[in-house]
Parts: sequence; structure tokens; C-alpha cells
Amino acid sequence: MNKSKRPFTKSKRSFRRRLPPIQSGDRIDYRNMSLISRFISEQGKILSRRVNRVTLKQQRLITMAIKQARILSLLPFLNNQKQFERSESTPRTTSLRIRKK
Repeated sequence: MNKSKRPFTKSKRSFRRRLPPIQSGDRIDYRNMSLISRFISEQGKILSRRVNRVTLKQQRLITMAIKQARILSLLPFLNNQKQFERSESTPRTTSLRIRKK
């Protein structure tokens, strides 16, 4: 059969529809730590809307809730465990220089 006369066929991939990360009953609130923690990366950054697969309105509410939780010290601003481990393992010593007169 000629390529020009070949009928258009869609690829037959099976797609599994992902469940939305926020259900209809979930409240986006700074006190709901189990919900908020799903939208924060390991470094403590807020994940993007595309990664989260949420709507624009939900992303705004999530961002505001995370920021409120950070201000109230429910969440850390940074989550760098490596930084603290490195400073403990290799202590910096400051030596005083003695001037000879």
C-alpha cells in the first residue's frame, strides 16, 4: 500500500489515568501537614504545578499554606541535612597568629 493512501491510525497505547493528588474532601490548610508535605521536594522547595498535577487555584492555595507553615515554624525553610553533617564532621579551627616582636 502506498504511504499516501495509508489511513491515519492512532497508536494503541494504554494510558492509566492518574488520580488527582488533592481529593475533593481535602482542605488545603497550613495545619494539614500530611497534604502539604507531598508538595515539597527533599530540599524543602515547593514543587511546580506541572509536577504536582494540580490546578492553578490549588497551586496558589498550596503555596500560601506552605509559606504560612514555614512562618509558624511547622515546616523548615531549608531542609539541608548535608550542610549540618559536613560542618559537624569537619570542624573549622581558627588559629591565632602570634606576632614576633
